[in-house]
Amino acid sequence: MKPIGLYIHIPFCVKKCNYCDFNSFTKPELISSYISALKKEIETLKDKDYIAQTIFVGGGTPTILSPEELEDVFHTVYKNIPVSDNAEITIEANPGTLTEEKLLALKYAKVNRLSIGLQASQDRLLKIIGRIHTFKDFKINFEAARRIGFDNINVDLIFGLPTQSVNDFKETLQQVLELNPEHISCYSLSIEEGTIFYRLLQEEKLKLPLEDEERQMYYEAIKILNQSGYEHYEISNFAVPKRQSEHNKIYWSYKEYLGLGAGAHSFIENQRFYNYPLIEDYIYSMKNLSSAVAEREDISIREQEAEFCFLGLRLLEGIDKKVFKQRFGTEFMQVYKNAVENMKKEALIEEKGDKVRLTKKGLDFANIVFAEFLP
Repeated sequence: MKPIGLYIHIPFCVKKCNYCDFNSFTKPELISSYISALKKEIETLKDKDYIAQTIFVGGGTPTILSPEELEDVFHTVYKNIPVSDNAEITIEANPGTLTEEKLLALKYAKVNRLSIGLQASQDRLLKIIGRIHTFKDFKINFEAARRIGFDNINVDLIFGLPTQSVNDFKETLQQVLELNPEHISCYSLSIEEGTIFYRLLQEEKLKLPLEDEERQMYYEAIKILNQSGYEHYEISNFAVPKRQSEHNKIYWSYKEYLGLGAGAHSFIENQRFYNYPLIEDYIYSMKNLSSAVAEREDISIREQEAEFCFLGLRLLEGIDKKVFKQRFGTEFMQVYKNAVENMKKEALIEEKGDKVRLTKKGLDFANIVFAEFLP
């Protein structure tokens, strides 16, 4: 059987956040039809020779579903695809949509990892970014999850938010650390076209921190979390020992994954494909065509090598030249000698044994480094 990471997309939200450009919608009237279509797509796995090493249910806000709907989705998965023993099974959850009943349903459905979207601990910042919850709501949900027995919880944070100070972000880190989550993700705010924040920025109505302040927030995250026993193992991710995100490491290690649901992307047998992103198109396709795949693309060897490199460089341990040779049959330096030498001159990457990795300076200019590896 072929080991894969399985991703399942739930594209519904109570409210669209002001920074969000994810494939999510406020269309609760479509949930029932969507679940029926999703179950039909999950059932197509019965004919495949896959085994799920990890399962990740993302969104949107998966915990917008009822306990019965959540159990139904997971039951359909387990009925149609083998799952590895001790597989990491994650669901994204947003405060304001979690209840004890849903947490119990998720526990019953064998979910063993929660990823909770807090973003900031200051209620004024949560209001600015359009979240539906308060910090108190988050704490109530987190503590309920602990009581019910969840011992692997990630907390998502965003820095560089409008009007956010360095001290605001340090306070958020300290308040989250008091709860001792196993994993913390710290993402820099990105202003994407089509979002409310993009429009406000164009209208000069968005007061963002200075670039130096935003970088200082990142440095504070690294310092504070390292001092608190968290390993900085990927550009934006920190974990206590043995609690790294196994599902996300499938992406960063350029291993195979299958995405189900509206807009979900897959990478199988050197082919990339994705489903129709609009919920209505997805439902129609599954109902009438028994497939929701909108487009497929074969990936050339050169593109595969490049993607292997810039995904692998996201991990602080970097790229392993031996793994590159095993996978592509070519010496890493034969392909990327110029890129490596250029980036070493700028002190953006370093070589250590068989590993090529970002330097501390390289973390700040990662996108420049990644561009060097593009075909």
